[in-house]
Amino acid sequence: MEQVFAPWRIEWIRREDKNAEIEGCVFCELPEQEADRENLIVARSDHAFVMLNNYPYNPGHTMVIPHTHTGEYGVLEDEILLDHARLKQRTFDALETALEPDGFNAGLNLGNGAGGSIDDHLHTHVVPRWQGDTNFMPVLSDTTVIVEALEETYDHVRDAFAAQNGATVPGEDRAVEIE
Repeated sequence: MEQVFAPWRIEWIRREDKNAEIEGCVFCELPEQEADRENLIVARSDHAFVMLNNYPYNPGHTMVIPHTHTGEYGVLEDEILLDHARLKQRTFDALETALEPDGFNAGLNLGNGAGGSIDDHLHTHVVPRWQGDTNFMPVLSDTTVIVEALEETYDHVRDAFAAQNGATVPGEDRAVEIE
């Protein structure tokens, strides 16, 4: 029997639930705090933001989230839809630069029956994929192995967003402001 060692994952396993103290919508409250790095927010635009998924399928698993609190895609105003779409485009570019994936899975879980854990504030998942990145772990043990710590991924992705703007990297606790 082969063993898979990922000792850096123990920090993630033992951590306290970061969102336990949030009473309302996590996607409404986290961007209001002054702790982008701690909250894994890597980029912000006028109407949306990008954050790393706290429970990633792969390194670089991000979510592009409009500030508007709604679970219904059809109620978003045109300006917000366009900003959300452009930020998704920038997210693909940043992830390509930072992580060099072979492809992406991207999509929305809309409605209670769609299987998402947060159904009252829509968000688009963007998951980098590499050839051969599926293995026996999810099939046999309902387990995934993430090969990079969230903090390292945060730095790579935030730096890639900053390079798009031609800007310097913001302070280590601030997301990149997208113009």
